Amino acid sequence: MRILTASDRALLVEAADLDEAMRLNLAWEGVAGVVERIPGARTVLVRFDPLRVAAAELAATLSATELDTAHLPGTGEVTVPVRYDGEDLDEAASLLGVSADELVKRHLAADWRVAFSGFAPGFGYVVSSDPLFDMPRRSSPRTRVPAGSVALAGQFTGVYPRESPGGWQLIGRTYAVMWDIDRDPPALLSPGTTVRFVQERERALGAGGGDDPAPPAGAAAPDADGPGSRAAVEIVRPSLQLLVQDAGRPGFAALGVSASGAADRRAMHDANRAVGNGTTAAVLESVGGAVLRFRGAGVAAVTGAIGALTLTEADGTVRAVAHGRPFATVDGDELTLAHPERGLRYVIAVRGGLDAEPALGSRAGDTLAGLGPEALTAGAVVPVGGPAPYPVEPEAAPRDLPADGDVVDLEITLGPRDAWFTAAALQTLTGQEWTVTPRSDRVGIRLQGEVPLERALSGELPSEGAVTGAIQVPPDGQPVLFLPDHPLTGGYPIIGALTDRSLDLAGQLAPGVRLRFIVKETS
Repeated sequence: MRILTASDRALLVEAADLDEAMRLNLAWEGVAGVVERIPGARTVLVRFDPLRVAAAELAATLSATELDTAHLPGTGEVTVPVRYDGEDLDEAASLLGVSADELVKRHLAADWRVAFSGFAPGFGYVVSSDPLFDMPRRSSPRTRVPAGSVALAGQFTGVYPRESPGGWQLIGRTYAVMWDIDRDPPALLSPGTTVRFVQERERALGAGGGDDPAPPAGAAAPDADGPGSRAAVEIVRPSLQLLVQDAGRPGFAALGVSASGAADRRAMHDANRAVGNGTTAAVLESVGGAVLRFRGAGVAAVTGAIGALTLTEADGTVRAVAHGRPFATVDGDELTLAHPERGLRYVIAVRGGLDAEPALGSRAGDTLAGLGPEALTAGAVVPVGGPAPYPVEPEAAPRDLPADGDVVDLEITLGPRDAWFTAAALQTLTGQEWTVTPRSDRVGIRLQGEVPLERALSGELPSEGAVTGAIQVPPDGQPVLFLPDHPLTGGYPIIGALTDRSLDLAGQLAPGVRLRFIVKETS
């Protein structure tokens, strides 16, 4: 095997093939210091805790693995009814050199099994032993693929659990629900499951099935007992994006679920400390200005982005609020956050934390996966939780965050796929400035540079795991910097990744900010 650096907290292990990757993934369960494993088509991404194990020590342990030659364990069988009427069915058959009828016949006859999960919760990469199925992705991905679409790419079949962009070849659709947070397990197609595709002709697929994405889970709702019955935060005017966030939901990679969580962890910790909460209590994360109304008495604090903060009291008195300093609130007080002067995301904590509906143990709103509370809109009310465990702290000092036009340095490690790029591209990566474009969100920051990054290798990269902070390079050569809601796996090469200490600053980069990548020196 070959072991590559994926970040300062992750290694990417190359296997000989899919079967070996699956065996390695199982063999490394329980290895000391490993936080999470994300298998891919021919790789396993291994995230680790550097306080528990050094990268070199872990690499040595992984290299010494002896594989079990026994059959991989299964986890049951599911049947997926498919109506084979996909937009790409005829083209896919042509690419494989068979008729559409022959493609369908062999898809139905093949023995399929879920190799791993990724891309989105409930998206299983399903593989068979039939050599026919080796399908190139579409040259131009669709911006919208309906939920329930059955598709081919590489040696895999996949079913889109919810509406999303995608570049796979669509051959059909199903009404089977791929992801249900109230089901155990939530994913219908979990790793190891045997899958049998059957032809569906009679049922109307649009009736509660594959054509309609599942409703988002955990949206905040008004207090059923009426105003004033419980301390809460009411949204008077939302920002461009106003979400509930906490430390996220790590540990569910096997279900295709990324950790998500606060884009600026330091701001979340600082705000919670200021009001006496545990550092990972649920907070509000606001992209830009907003107006919030407090129900009941409490204590709040604002960290993260720097901008004018004012509190309009119930009697009409207006007073300034200091950044990072806890302030008392009474019923009816309204907090106004102006458009940030520096940074992008405000973090607002209230004493007791926010008691939004959790999903998989976390209240983080994952915008890509559709997990956790929805983005908050005007009139939404989020209850405050129970007593806080600690006393309030005096204040958290403001940080030096960038404004439009400023240049910031972000520390990176190279790899795992820097060898896919020319020497000139590696020099360009660190030698020129990159501008944050408006086409950025919690999934990733799209960057623009004068000179795009040139590949040394062409072709498709089999799907493999990606970390938060990964710098993925699509065919146009303009990088995308992954933020917390990124997909777990992807097929574009990753040239480098932010170090852990640069991640929080990345979450505060507004459009117009320029950045330079600085390669971390290793001993």
